[in-house]
Amino acid sequence: MVKVNESEREYRFGDSGPKYLRRGPHLSSGVVVFKPGQDFQGHHHKIMEESFLIIEGELDFYIDDVLVKCVQGDLITAEPGETHYIINNSTSNAKAVFMLAPFQDQDKYVQE
Repeated sequence: MVKVNESEREYRFGDSGPKYLRRGPHLSSGVVVFKPGQDFQGHHHKIMEESFLIIEGELDFYIDDVLVKCVQGDLITAEPGETHYIINNSTSNAKAVFMLAPFQDQDKYVQE
């Protein structure tokens, strides 16, 4: 059994970006906050799928260059091999829970 509270971890960029709550051995998960205009570079995974559950606000996902608008309550999954780029085009912060599985330590390929 593993238990962790979000308050025990820090966001990568101080008050935004990813906050990992768990990294392996089977699942990587955490929360991520996007400020208005903030984005994450397009990337894909060869083995892992990456899912996001939007818990606040709205985010634009580009999955293989196809725009998918997501709002609170939506769950979106990028399957292995699908390039995904995320941006907050709204005027409010957005927050999502993210999950990557099956966990692989070296499985992120940045889009050039």
